[in-house]
Amino acid sequence: MAEGTWENTPKQARDLFKKGEDALKHGNLDYAIDMFQACLELAPGQLEVRAALRAAEVQMNQGKKTGRLSRMFHSMKDLPRLTSGQAQLKAGKAREAMATAEAGLRDDPLNKGYLKLLGQAADAAGLPDVAIQTFEFARERYPDEMDVLKRLGTLYRKVDRTEDSRLCFEHVYELRPNDPDALKALKDATALESIARDGWRDASEGGKGYRGVVKDLKEAARLERESKAVQAQSDLDIMIEDMQKKIAADPENPNYRRNLATLYVKRNMLDEAFSVLEEAQKMSGSRDPQIDAEISVVRARQFDREIDALKKAGNTAAAEAKAAEKDTFIMSEMADRVQRYPNDLQFRFEYGVLLFEHGQVNEAIQQFQLSQRNPKNRSRSLYFLALCFEQKSQYDLATEQLEKAASEIHAMDQMKKDILYEIGQIAEKIGNPQKAAGYYKDIYQVDIGYKDVAEKVEKLYGNP
Repeated sequence: MAEGTWENTPKQARDLFKKGEDALKHGNLDYAIDMFQACLELAPGQLEVRAALRAAEVQMNQGKKTGRLSRMFHSMKDLPRLTSGQAQLKAGKAREAMATAEAGLRDDPLNKGYLKLLGQAADAAGLPDVAIQTFEFARERYPDEMDVLKRLGTLYRKVDRTEDSRLCFEHVYELRPNDPDALKALKDATALESIARDGWRDASEGGKGYRGVVKDLKEAARLERESKAVQAQSDLDIMIEDMQKKIAADPENPNYRRNLATLYVKRNMLDEAFSVLEEAQKMSGSRDPQIDAEISVVRARQFDREIDALKKAGNTAAAEAKAAEKDTFIMSEMADRVQRYPNDLQFRFEYGVLLFEHGQVNEAIQQFQLSQRNPKNRSRSLYFLALCFEQKSQYDLATEQLEKAASEIHAMDQMKKDILYEIGQIAEKIGNPQKAAGYYKDIYQVDIGYKDVAEKVEKLYGNP
């Protein structure tokens, strides 16, 4: 059977899928999952079945409790199963590892560990489309997960989806702009996309790679220079010149101007960057929110440059006035941006933080109540929403938001530690030290150096 199609699929598999679909429509989720899993045993590459299976599993798990004890139990149960699946994959038993991952996803369909295991195992089993589907599902839920982005970008490259590969590695580079490996991966992906677009694919597949098809040694040297994390000034000048040539050859492409603006900023040519971004915005037809954001960043850096110059000149009063002007600009710009793009929840979150920092608590609450709908910023939105309620002495509302946020974060990362600590702080304020101690202990067990939890916990045990 060709991967992802129904061609030559056994009739039994088709029948099982039909039964699963019918069960799903009638809300019989357990039976639907059983039928989809049985179908996949016969047709492991069938993407439509896996999509239906994931949907049924997510629906099945929506109503389950996610309290601390429940999460602790699942974490303990998941570890040996994940370890077993990873061992199967390492031993070359890819199909067995896929089955282990699927068993885990039935209980926890959004578990990053199981999703990664399934994707890796599918790739090793010669099912690249299943691997891509799995990592795409993971990326939707965890858009900034570095390992997911890297693996997905590599998989796209394997199946000649060069543009998708480049977009993945662009995101990786945005998250880690100082990582030389991230920059190299992006440049390689960009070069391969260019090769494919220009009709050089056959030469590339002959085993020479992109160096083999780039005949001009100067071009090869330029690509190599661009892969360095720390670029010398002369390198930046060459890259700026190259980008200007690309703009001259394709003046209607606004992305070239955005790339040029990035290089100008690195070269500290802020006025030029500002001008180029304004050109890109005009070319985009309708206003592009990301270009707007980039323009604001450059303008803020221009303010910083002016403030530094005034400080060096000893004009403290003028520097303070310029800093106040910058602060007003940022607030005004963010307010305008939210008004222009009311459905952009990222902008609402950023505006909410600014409002909170400026003491405009009620206005901040309004923004965080909307921005929590964005999965990327949901936990942070709930956290700041709680801080707003706490400032208004509405401690019950604050605790409710924090507990909700904590229940949705499975790993004890920095965000979760901040959330648990804040619940403890509120519990202390309202005279419930025993409740506070429970949350402090949760942090203490994984990070004894976090803030003053060590001191707080040790006091509970009577240690000085």
